[in-house]
Amino acid sequence: MIRDKARLLARVRRLKGQIEAIERSLENEAPCAETLNLVASVRGAVAGLTAELIEEHIQQHVAGPDEDAAARQQGAAELIEVIRRYLK
Repeated sequence: MIRDKARLLARVRRLKGQIEAIERSLENEAPCAETLNLVASVRGAVAGLTAELIEEHIQQHVAGPDEDAAARQQGAAELIEVIRRYLK
């Protein structure tokens, strides 16, 4: 499913580190602005990861040349459901 698994896992591990930095910030009662900047960074990183995964899904399961019409329709339905959840 995933073309570049190692690169995506590295992104997830960086996210994990960023989340841990937020936890440390809260534990140490860091200034609000500092903590908010950390949270904003995580939000941006998650959005970037989401966009990359959506793009890969489209390329493999919606626009892939090897997919038949039923598989493309299934891939599109899955993508629609994910986008609906993401936008809530």
